[in-house]
Amino acid sequence: MAEAKKKIRIGDLLVQNDVITEQQLMTALREQKNTGRKLGRTLIDLGYVEEDNLLNILSRQLDVPFVQLRHFQFNNELVKKLPEAMARRFRGIVLAEQSGELLVGMADPLDIFAYDELVRVLKQPIKQAVVRESELLNTLDLVYRRTDEIASLAEELEDELGDDAFDLADLSAESESAEAPVVKLLQTLFEDAVQARSSDIHIEPDETVVRIRQRVDGVLQEQVMKEKRVNSALVLRLKLMAGLNISEKRIPQDGRFNIRVKGRSIDVRVSTMPVQYGESVVMRLLDQSQGMLNLDVTGMPETLLENFRRMIKKPHGMILVTGPTGSGKTTTLYGALTELNRPEVKIITAEDPVEYRLPRITQVQVNPKIGLEFASVLRAALRQDPDVILVGEMRDHETAEIGLRAAMTGHLVLSTLHTNDSISSAMRLIDMGVEPFLVASSLLGVVAQRLVRKVCENCREAYEPTSQEKVWLNQFDLDPLDLEAGFVHGRGCYQCSNSGYRGRLGVYEMLEMNEGMLDALRRQDIAGFTREARRSHLYRPLGLCAMDFAMQGVTTLEEVARVAATSEGDVSLDEVPVLSQTSGNSDVDNPAPNEGGV
Repeated sequence: MAEAKKKIRIGDLLVQNDVITEQQLMTALREQKNTGRKLGRTLIDLGYVEEDNLLNILSRQLDVPFVQLRHFQFNNELVKKLPEAMARRFRGIVLAEQSGELLVGMADPLDIFAYDELVRVLKQPIKQAVVRESELLNTLDLVYRRTDEIASLAEELEDELGDDAFDLADLSAESESAEAPVVKLLQTLFEDAVQARSSDIHIEPDETVVRIRQRVDGVLQEQVMKEKRVNSALVLRLKLMAGLNISEKRIPQDGRFNIRVKGRSIDVRVSTMPVQYGESVVMRLLDQSQGMLNLDVTGMPETLLENFRRMIKKPHGMILVTGPTGSGKTTTLYGALTELNRPEVKIITAEDPVEYRLPRITQVQVNPKIGLEFASVLRAALRQDPDVILVGEMRDHETAEIGLRAAMTGHLVLSTLHTNDSISSAMRLIDMGVEPFLVASSLLGVVAQRLVRKVCENCREAYEPTSQEKVWLNQFDLDPLDLEAGFVHGRGCYQCSNSGYRGRLGVYEMLEMNEGMLDALRRQDIAGFTREARRSHLYRPLGLCAMDFAMQGVTTLEEVARVAATSEGDVSLDEVPVLSQTSGNSDVDNPAPNEGGV
């Protein structure tokens, strides 16, 4: 395309179109000289021109289309024609092909050198399109998944191991080299997991294959590798990194290490377990570079957030956060600690394990192997003159009793409990053998929570409920006017890996103790406590809170059904058309459900 190859000065172009003044151009050129950035980016950063305005002018002047990548449906085969390194270097991406000509989106279509290099690499005529740089960088992270690279590295590692049994000592020595296939394979695994926003990586050996599964937004995504022998090499390398015993394969082991991936500091918790065909490894990825956790990012509604903040500011008492594994309890508690973390406040935590390292806070990791249980850490912590104590989990009678007595004697105690909802939590403490008067004297409130997946913004569309869902919706007693807004779901696109969901947010149920509830607790009157709790002005069941998000178009009915199925007193889709149970049966404390089950 001859027009694109001409040397066009973007500054002169903008001055001619009266977008910027000559003086602004001179200022931007001086700034560019100091920073080394491109002139267009400098003008945008200085506020002289808006990015969309600049791109529209370039589109008109160069006679090239302006493509919004957010809504573009990519062809993976075409995208992969341009290697990732080149795409990032020259800020370009292959969008389409027509009559042997490739349409390439570029953040800077005036970059003649980049144009020439792209033509050389792609070996086809190209037509340019202009795209937003920010959208392009996000898109590159999404479309260049490392699944093919992982497969080829696994094959390379398999070839290197050969047919004979490999020597562990040789492999571990070689593993120190950054070029070793096992090191490259693990690095690629971690990079892919970070790009996909995974919270966990599972490496599972099977009879003939190795399964690598990543948990994204609470749901596992699977990749199968036929190179079964690589599992032993991966496990060995991970054990070395985590400081575990490489010769012990008969018992589970736990460890942790820290790595840098794509400029981020990632804390990796490693758990190994002997299984039928080798050792299974699960790694929890904790992004330490995301900054301090705070309550504003939890998604808690404004009214609940205000009341929760007021609750944690009290000088003494116990606050419980409850929910199944993977429901965001840790985020809520760390958010509370961040707000309480001041020089004049002494905070001690007992955790299993310590997930995020917080400055100024004394964090203790429990170690049952040497008798360092929650109860013993808590007992020792009380002699360290604390103001606030966080206990990772109320697991037994002893821990609960010490925690409640600490709350009575002038300490603020934060902890978690595995129950289905907020109402059953108080009674659960009594079931654990704690005296009712202790619970009534110390408990300030309970927050129950779940995580629901958010509908992908890129592919959301209107959704008509099925006949079964309509029957189920009747159980919620919703206002017909609210229902008119309708519901949404995700069609599936490249941005959400065809799941229809991208990201998660918290759904909360708050119970703040009042005199009526406390009186029922002292009498151990379950029915009376439930009655008073449901009358509480802040109390709103988890299922209804999730439904609020569905009616706002933030999540789907599928996610509401999942939350309703895992919280007491709510009706799940599976129970339709059976009528909901009476409130008298909703106080039975069931074990915490597994994450994500409808």
